[in-house]
Amino acid sequence: MNTKTFSEKKILKSYGGVLLALLGLLVLFSFFTPHFFTTNNLLTILSQVSIIAILAFGMTFVLMIGEIDLSVGSILALSGLVLGVLLTMGINVFLSIILVLLVGALAGLFNGFVSAKFRIATFIVTVATMGIFRGIGFSITDAKPIQIENPFILFIGNQKLFDIIPVPVVIVIMLLLIFHIVLSKTTFGRRAKMVGGNKLAAEYVGVNTKTLQMKIFMISGITAAISGILLSSRLYSAQPNAGGGYELDAIAAAVLGGTSLTGGYGTVFGTFIGALIMGVINNGMNLIGMPYFYQQIIKGLIIIVAVYIDVRNKERMLGK
Repeated sequence: MNTKTFSEKKILKSYGGVLLALLGLLVLFSFFTPHFFTTNNLLTILSQVSIIAILAFGMTFVLMIGEIDLSVGSILALSGLVLGVLLTMGINVFLSIILVLLVGALAGLFNGFVSAKFRIATFIVTVATMGIFRGIGFSITDAKPIQIENPFILFIGNQKLFDIIPVPVVIVIMLLLIFHIVLSKTTFGRRAKMVGGNKLAAEYVGVNTKTLQMKIFMISGITAAISGILLSSRLYSAQPNAGGGYELDAIAAAVLGGTSLTGGYGTVFGTFIGALIMGVINNGMNLIGMPYFYQQIIKGLIIIVAVYIDVRNKERMLGK
């Protein structure tokens, strides 16, 4: 059966170019500011990147099946606010984390169910739920931030293991390994690639594409919830407007790392490299004092370039 999916070897070839781009950016910003290439700043980049990288891991699964999730930034904010409310109520921190992950999973399940059950494009569904989830977040706190004071939550977002490795970096590496195994070593991962490569063929061989889509959107919701917990920790508060525009950063990170916008191939390792590129660019632009609106322009251009590279790569792989 020809599902038009691409081999891991072909995907791995793209790592060289992405890694070269990352190295070039590191060298470039080190010339612009002496504060860039310091141990503290590089560790700061890794900590900041962790939030987007985790969000992008979930986006990789969604893009893998040829869909898109524009609601992850809102799920991130909602998850952080739910965490703040639960902790304020005196709920045990570990039970609170489990409930927040459940909120993320249910939000993702809602996206997947509506789009699969009623055959509505995920772009439309997640644009709608982007506003719905954001609105729910504003309503439960009356649009007010919630201060986070729990020692464990603050630890996972701000402290270092052995005074060297930031805890968020440890978390992102663990998730990176878990999701890599899921995508490359399990039937679930192979079916995701199959659906993205040729959905009709996947259905012919017995893959329940609707159920698979709902599960994948649940993964996206859970990763958004994890990112929401980490961001609330780093900010020492849950903010109703948190995560605005993060969905674009997550998409850009995944596509820069080799994940196809039209589905069928991609890796979480590539996504992590893409997230590092986005983090280096954000950090470097901040250090050189570039105005925020110029940063937005550059990010937009990066997304256009990433999509162009994705299209060209797919055409080349198909021999066009």
